[in-house]
Amino acid sequence: MTYPLPNASHDLSGQIAIITGASSGLGARFARVLAAAGATVAVCARRVDKLEALVADITAAGGTAHAFAIDVADQGQCLALAEQVEAVLGPVSILINNAGIPDAARAHKVSPELYNRVMAVNVNAPWLLSTSLAARRIADGRPLRIINIASMAAFEYNGHGAALYSMTKAAVVRMTEVLAVEWARFPINVNAIAPGAFASEMMDGMMSRMGDITQHFRRKRLGDPAMMDSTLLFLASPAAEAVTGTVVKIDDGQSNR
Repeated sequence: MTYPLPNASHDLSGQIAIITGASSGLGARFARVLAAAGATVAVCARRVDKLEALVADITAAGGTAHAFAIDVADQGQCLALAEQVEAVLGPVSILINNAGIPDAARAHKVSPELYNRVMAVNVNAPWLLSTSLAARRIADGRPLRIINIASMAAFEYNGHGAALYSMTKAAVVRMTEVLAVEWARFPINVNAIAPGAFASEMMDGMMSRMGDITQHFRRKRLGDPAMMDSTLLFLASPAAEAVTGTVVKIDDGQSNR
């Protein structure tokens, strides 16, 4: 006996996806996962050589990918990205706001320059990319799935530095919620993933400064980025038709919450 499951598909064939911060780490992983599910992926970051290597890997695996150079700290580049990608690939239906940087400093030692850059990358960029792309989808009536990459740092802070990073990720969480409400009358879904400590380039830098933080975790390990694949696919796919304004915490039991 078969039972119809109309909202169980993770097939992204025909979808066009933008992934920022795609030159390494979680962004590169997300690009590979979406491409494997059938999406054409626009991988976006500053390091073009790494983007081109990623495109080659995805192509070799049977997927379709294109590289777009962008510094998301630049407002003009953020506002121009949707038009640039759509001129090459067509209407974008998935946006993964993944680019982010830490501050790794006590609040009273954060310079104005560092403050402005962290805010530009972690808060301004997802706002500008989301609103500029949503305006295009509101105009043409096509669906759009926006997935913001927040952090468990949005919900807790241990006082050992990176207060600014924590603050920006809390802003991303609230941005997810308010944009979901504002755009709910359109076929635009806005959700977020809040990872705990996962293996990544950013985490390598943190552990080089702080030592092996995994010994403080209940499971004594960093998360494997592959553990987020199913959540990413769910939020990007037809399976999440009615899910919007949701923040999915994925922290392997690391947090106190």
